[in-house]
Amino acid sequence: MADATANSGNSILTTRQGHPVRDNQSLRSVGERGPATLENYQFIEKITHFDRERIPERVVHARGTGAHGYFEAYGTIGDEPATKYTRAKVLTEKGVKTPLFVRFSTVIGSKDSPETARDPRGFAVKFYTVEGNWDLVGNNLRIFFIRDAIKFPDMIHAFKPDPVTNRQEAWRFYDFVQHHPEALHMVTWVKSPWGIPADYRHMEGSSVNTYKLVNAQGEAVLAKFSWVPKQGVKNLTSPEAAKIQAEEVGHATKDLYEAIERGDYPEWEFCVQVMSDGPHPELDFDPLDDTKRWPEDKFPLLKIGRMVLDRNVDNFFAETEQSAFGTGVLVDGIDFSDDKMLQGRTLSYSDTQRYRVGANYLQLPINAPQTTQARTNQRDGQMAFFVDKAGQNKHVNYEPSTQGGLTEAPQPEHDYHQFVQGHLGRYQTTTTQADYKQAGDRYRSFDDRERDDLINNMAADMKACPEEIALRMVWHWWHCDEDYGRRVAEGAGIDLEKAKALPPLPGKPAPGQKRSGPTYTSGEREAPVRPVTEARVTEPAK
Repeated sequence: MADATANSGNSILTTRQGHPVRDNQSLRSVGERGPATLENYQFIEKITHFDRERIPERVVHARGTGAHGYFEAYGTIGDEPATKYTRAKVLTEKGVKTPLFVRFSTVIGSKDSPETARDPRGFAVKFYTVEGNWDLVGNNLRIFFIRDAIKFPDMIHAFKPDPVTNRQEAWRFYDFVQHHPEALHMVTWVKSPWGIPADYRHMEGSSVNTYKLVNAQGEAVLAKFSWVPKQGVKNLTSPEAAKIQAEEVGHATKDLYEAIERGDYPEWEFCVQVMSDGPHPELDFDPLDDTKRWPEDKFPLLKIGRMVLDRNVDNFFAETEQSAFGTGVLVDGIDFSDDKMLQGRTLSYSDTQRYRVGANYLQLPINAPQTTQARTNQRDGQMAFFVDKAGQNKHVNYEPSTQGGLTEAPQPEHDYHQFVQGHLGRYQTTTTQADYKQAGDRYRSFDDRERDDLINNMAADMKACPEEIALRMVWHWWHCDEDYGRRVAEGAGIDLEKAKALPPLPGKPAPGQKRSGPTYTSGEREAPVRPVTEARVTEPAK
């Protein structure tokens, strides 16, 4: 009877329009590697509703603190002039100090949750550049749980408190993770001491998403950004975190505030990894996959500049709480890649701020440009308290005009034009070999303290899960690393041989195997990707 019910029409997932959902795993994209397309109605309906699930606090990253500071560019990227890779002035003009605001946060907990929570940490930076604002929004671990934005609401629902008990339940977390092997890498990080940074000053940061740097010649490279604390990295084991939480729920906020007040200004080195723009079949992972780290021996961290935080906020609500960040807030010389998480976040992040703060959230001082001035033809809307400075004629709020209105900025001499060609459909990546490999590599890279804490945390979680979930998770960990799986099984009292005997997940490639590619009803295979040299147009389109 249970099976019949599970397969009945009443259990079929639908949209809010009642349409059956035939693929809840992937955005519609042009070919496997994208880009995503705007008519992703199923995704837009899903993500925009998700953005509106809480008011007034953020749905995710609700608990946070912030500080002001500056970024100083070195004018170089590694040993090369920065202009070799990008025309963004914020990165190329040596010694220029760009004001910025940073908001650190936890992810899952509510506004008053403890900062000792085992959770990724948000690391969002707003640069007030001379070319307008640039927001770099990421976390402390350089990777994420999922690689397709359409899964984000499902992931957060599984990680948030149970809608009935209002408690975070381990079985819900692992029920989601067991179906998404790409999450194993992130879970391995989060369940180790790296999942509880000691404080915000001793924490790394990362863009997580892959961007592009574009130079004055219209040439592009893939790029991932990272923040490396000059104070060093410090993390907590579960017992260490519990001891702090017994006395202080906001220890990291207190630590950052007091350090800045006494003049002990925290500082980070800003670094970038670069890779040629293309599919990279020689790698066992897709560089656009947010669940994978780019190995630093092949793609080293190249220094770009430094960030210093030297001023606390004057008002927590006006600045920290009302600060709004978006992955689509870029400046010339920094561009989007086809990273599906980046493209989904670009809609979601700004959309949630319009809902949470209001249609004119960009007029608030913490969000408005500081070293340049906004000039738009946008008018009115809820809570508008001034009109953006217009052109010479205040009667003209449209473009084009011969009567003194605003005009377009000049085109760059050489612009970047990406060639896009492929079959439109819903795709899951076929490059999955590293789903288990990078998680295993990470386990082996930990020192004994980190490994012991990871195993203790994982074993405790498995004891709180139904047997079928615990067995599948041990199966996953064993395929990441045999010692990893064995120790979790022993710690949780799980039959390792029974776990190892499980078949691969339905619809998923076996560990170490490549997912089979999509089929096409037209009978034609996808057209080959053109080389980057052919795809690039070095003159503006006429």
